[in-house]
Amino acid sequence: MPTLVLIRHGQSTWNLENRFTGWWDVDVTDKGIEEARAAGRLMRDKGLDFDQCFTSLQTRAIKTLNLALEEMGRLWLPVEKNWQLNERHYGGLTGLDKAETAAKHGDDQVKIWRRSFDIPPPPLEPGSAYDLSGDRRYAGITVPATESLKDTIARVLPYWDASIAPALRSGERVLISAHGNSLRALVKHLSGIPDDEITHLEIPTGQPIVYQLDDGLAEIERYYLSER
Repeated sequence: MPTLVLIRHGQSTWNLENRFTGWWDVDVTDKGIEEARAAGRLMRDKGLDFDQCFTSLQTRAIKTLNLALEEMGRLWLPVEKNWQLNERHYGGLTGLDKAETAAKHGDDQVKIWRRSFDIPPPPLEPGSAYDLSGDRRYAGITVPATESLKDTIARVLPYWDASIAPALRSGERVLISAHGNSLRALVKHLSGIPDDEITHLEIPTGQPIVYQLDDGLAEIERYYLSER
């Protein structure tokens, strides 16, 4: 029976500052570091172990994975990093304070940008301070100017099908460290959550989500490890 664990990165500096982050690369806070280490200790103490790990190309997810693995004595495990597990791109909202953005554009409009399934925020202007089109990490791909959750799902699931699902089918125990929206994409797929419900799913930072899957990778059970 395949085992899959998902973990959202520990608190980041822009989580703390209440800013839209998306693809911009920010670090974890001291609290985020401890959340990651606590997740690792919890997984170790609950007897979880892994054969393969996956994460994004963003520091907050990579560091969370490494800190958790360090607590487990598993820093030697193989890790595959891919941009398709990156957070949703928040376009022109990147870097903006969420409260100030709501005051400027109205709560209803910001709620649409943040929580609608298929309406993306305004695109990021080319040449913006947050333009990552020249970042070496993303050489060879077209960096999006903005993304809805639907767009995020459309890039996460092909990576799931190509790399993660085959590892699980071969019997490997898998740990994924990623982001609120890239993990929403996976939870939606695995748990069959409808479009109009998935946007309301909150995934807390640093809390391992355990999936027990059948041989067809359909959900048998999903739970937060801290609740067991």
